[in-house]
Amino acid sequence: MYALKYGGLPRIADDLAAGMAALQPHADGPAALVPIPLATKRLRQRGYNQSELLARALAREWRIPVLVDVLVRTRETPTQTALTPETRLANVAGAFEAARSVERGSRNGSAFRVPTSTFILVDDVFTTGATLAEAAKALERAGVQSIHALTFARAAIPDFT
Repeated sequence: MYALKYGGLPRIADDLAAGMAALQPHADGPAALVPIPLATKRLRQRGYNQSELLARALAREWRIPVLVDVLVRTRETPTQTALTPETRLANVAGAFEAARSVERGSRNGSAFRVPTSTFILVDDVFTTGATLAEAAKALERAGVQSIHALTFARAAIPDFT
């Protein structure tokens, strides 16, 4: 994951997603993958969103779409890597909202309708769950009733004492 996130190796997303492919959540009805959006500054620095690359690779495995514009970041947030669990929650509080098209529902003939679609949030690493929880809250506020989350890795929470 480090090589994908910080090492400039986006091509390994396919291999990581292959390891995740067996974890496909069950969905009643249409389902789509929703990557956690990166802050604009971080996206410019990295050149890609590692969560989106994982979602796109999973979409090829599972044959379901990726909806990259469902969630938007409302503000830049500092990196979570050195934060305590309590400050991680505060750091991402209110950092996401659902795009207006999700709130209104699709009018273009798409199979995706809120709240009957299942949205699967995709992120790279689960540490405290703060990022995924905030993203899920934004989707819930838009009326989404079925939300799953999937990450490649689970990080150990460092001892901050």
